[in-house]
Amino acid sequence: MAIARAFTSRPPGGTPHHPPRLPRPEPVPRLAEPVCALPEPGSGTEEFWAAVRDRGTPLVGPDPLGDPDHRAVTFLWRGGPGTRAVEVLPNKLGDPRDPDGNLMAHVPGTDVWHWTVRLRHDWRGTYDLYVDEGEGPAPGSAEHRRWLRTRRRTDPFNSRALPHRWDAGPVPYAELPAAPRAVDWVPRPDAPRGTLTEHAVPTALPGGSRRVWLYTPPGAEDAAELPVLVLLDGEHWGPRLGLPHLLDNLAADGRIPPVAALLPDAADEATRWAELSCDPGYADFLADELLPWAAGRLPVTADPARTVIAGQSLGGLTAAYAALRSPHRFGNALVQSGSFWWPAGPGAEWLTRELAAAPRLPVRFRLSFGTQEWVALPAARRLRDVLERSGYHDSSYREFNGGHDYLCWRTELADGLVELLGG
Repeated sequence: MAIARAFTSRPPGGTPHHPPRLPRPEPVPRLAEPVCALPEPGSGTEEFWAAVRDRGTPLVGPDPLGDPDHRAVTFLWRGGPGTRAVEVLPNKLGDPRDPDGNLMAHVPGTDVWHWTVRLRHDWRGTYDLYVDEGEGPAPGSAEHRRWLRTRRRTDPFNSRALPHRWDAGPVPYAELPAAPRAVDWVPRPDAPRGTLTEHAVPTALPGGSRRVWLYTPPGAEDAAELPVLVLLDGEHWGPRLGLPHLLDNLAADGRIPPVAALLPDAADEATRWAELSCDPGYADFLADELLPWAAGRLPVTADPARTVIAGQSLGGLTAAYAALRSPHRFGNALVQSGSFWWPAGPGAEWLTRELAAAPRLPVRFRLSFGTQEWVALPAARRLRDVLERSGYHDSSYREFNGGHDYLCWRTELADGLVELLGG
């Protein structure tokens, strides 16, 4: 049983429920001039907005510095008579310590608000818009900045959106020409379809049961043994983002075998913080209760080399922790933007220090992080170096041009599954 509970030291408790408060090391790459010509003060803007509606936002144009690997990107908002401020926050392209850096400029005498940045041509990201229509505190104050963050709006000129993590409302996104596209997530009529069903799984955890979605691949009844994916934050990946379409398509193309997927619900933000920060009880639920529950319903493998645990952010931290704690069940950890800085403050990067002091375990890691994640990236690179020194030479690490973002995580998840299960 020694290998069954490889990580037995107690993680720190009572830690802050937030990442470290670090300033962005480099400012957002702002440009003074927008991609397009703006209306003159006092002129009509109907023609301008009609052209914007046809083109869609944000507007993308050539790099004013002439670099073919970069683009200028202009975000727009059509204000009203009372509009006093508009803030745009592309994922991780804003610094909370510099809130004014993401405020749009207003063309006087018009309803046009604009904000332009210079980005490498493979960037992609979701973004939020926050609009003050005149009813809040006086602009420029700390109170106004806090209040403005409660005024989230969608972009009426952008039809591309993903569901918001907690309220499922639309979050617009942008993709530059060289960014990866999530084509594997698009439902295909020619791909045999699996099923996604909701269940209450008995557990020794508080409450006595947990909501879990089970993906059953097509033809499961005839399978001898199915690989298994455990994907955390399952209520978002399954019903909202459509994980079954991805698994259907990858299997139909022969890029992975048909796989059973278990998608446990994160419940709420407080529960998520408590359980997805290296909680031994939750990790043991995944290994000792969830996997056996699935084995009672489908012909799933018991081979850890064909079992993947995956997660993002705190879920990525937990995926790594659960695999290291139970390598006899999870032989693969697919980690995306893992919160390896955890915990904030004293005792930071606990899991990395524990891993450095432990013997090499039979776990394969596939890690990926966004180059815009200035809080997570330094700790991620230190973890990568510890894995290399500790002999995890079959593991991989990559960085993509994006932030802490489901838009990026979708394609990273697909590529990771192919890498870990496709062979």
